[in-house]
Amino acid sequence: MATAPRRGPDTLDTESRTSDEDHLALRLWLRLLACTNRVEAPLRQRLREQFEGSLPRFDLMAQLERHPGGLRMNELSARLMVTGGNVTGLTDRLVAEGLVDKRTTDSDRRACIVALTPAGRRQFAVMARAHESWLVELLGGLSASQQKQLYELLGQLKSALPSK
Repeated sequence: MATAPRRGPDTLDTESRTSDEDHLALRLWLRLLACTNRVEAPLRQRLREQFEGSLPRFDLMAQLERHPGGLRMNELSARLMVTGGNVTGLTDRLVAEGLVDKRTTDSDRRACIVALTPAGRRQFAVMARAHESWLVELLGGLSASQQKQLYELLGQLKSALPSK
């Protein structure tokens, strides 16, 4: 009977639940989760410390930055893969801070369009530069060619998976 591989305290994460006896697909899935968590944790901490923000806040602002004309609330919710209630609460906080503008549409008074304000664009630009430098640092353990190879492999995986 094989035993689970020994792991040090720095590797106790989602992947530590597996052993060589587990199916490769399960081990791969848990390794992907472990890597995601190891990248997200410092990003969350740095956003909180340097910008008094959160990753969901950053993600919402990033979506709006890519769509200068704004997005409907339901579009934002779909793009962020969260409930409308989550988007509404976050959007309302950003409106109160003057970083986001929320307006109704002429065609449907129940629908709201959300867009970054000029102040929101300026703040996001600073956050985005910091975010990118953190990612460069965090992924710096891989060479440029390894990063490219991993990117291509993950692209192939993404294409092979069902979209919903």
